Amino acid sequence: MKASELKTKFENGSCDDLLLDLYGDKDILDMERDRYIYALTSFIQRFGDLEVSLFTAAGRTEVSGNHTDHQHGRVLAASVNLDSIGVAARADDVIEVMSDAFPIETLSVSDLEKDPAQEGTSEALIKGVYQGFVNDGYHIGGMKAFVTSNVLAGAGLSSSASFEVLIGCILNGFYNGNDVPLPEIAKIAQYAENEYFGKPCGLMDQCACACGGLVTIDFQDPKQPVIEPIPVDFAKYGHSLCIVDTKGSHADLTDEYAAIPSEMKTVARAMGQEVLRDVKEAEFYAALPRLKPAATGPFCAPFTSSMKTDGCR
Repeated sequence: MKASELKTKFENGSCDDLLLDLYGDKDILDMERDRYIYALTSFIQRFGDLEVSLFTAAGRTEVSGNHTDHQHGRVLAASVNLDSIGVAARADDVIEVMSDAFPIETLSVSDLEKDPAQEGTSEALIKGVYQGFVNDGYHIGGMKAFVTSNVLAGAGLSSSASFEVLIGCILNGFYNGNDVPLPEIAKIAQYAENEYFGKPCGLMDQCACACGGLVTIDFQDPKQPVIEPIPVDFAKYGHSLCIVDTKGSHADLTDEYAAIPSEMKTVARAMGQEVLRDVKEAEFYAALPRLKPAATGPFCAPFTSSMKTDGCR
């Protein structure tokens, strides 16, 4: 459908039921409708009135299990109704992604080589997702896309994972018949962030963004995580998950982030294992006195015999 036709549908309320299904809150219906109208208008202004499709990828929050995914542990995570949305059209060799948040350089489908100068950029994430699709034997092609996001950047809601998964969903829809499973898109997104963006994240962020809802994820085999939805209605129990914008940011804390899995693996190796999943709890606490030298790093408080779960900060 032409972008202008879709815009008219949002303007006259024809898509309200879809928006309610996506975001689950009638109080933000007007805001969400305006977001899509804005995205479609911006696409038309930048690329023209082309045949387009709409895509979305949610942000996510950790309910339990922070920093356990890279130790082959278990997590409880939930997507949130803050998301990245994309208005996209097929293109030939060009990858032209426009964002309302920052400029993104035009890329080529035929040039996906990793460029160290692009580490930490959106260009790196896009190229990494494309290369991940190639590595896994999937099809790729060009795109013209406008992306807008209300996933707070640097706030722990995985704005980068949401963006990566969005690019993967566009490639899946345009060139792979939506046949790439969502966990596979999540793994490709992690590859992009690890290898191209330069952040050694685990797989939890991308899995939660890609799969949506409230889920448990068991990373005992990180190549084949076991993802199970939890069918719970928070409202039924009088609960809501609230996100508070504290105006803080961890966007510049990549080195500190990278130190966490490194130090956790140091402790695991001191226990004769590669990851903490394989260390027995009783043996861990019994070994605390000899673990103190291994666990003391630039971003980790020294262990004491009374510490249980808050050694790292």
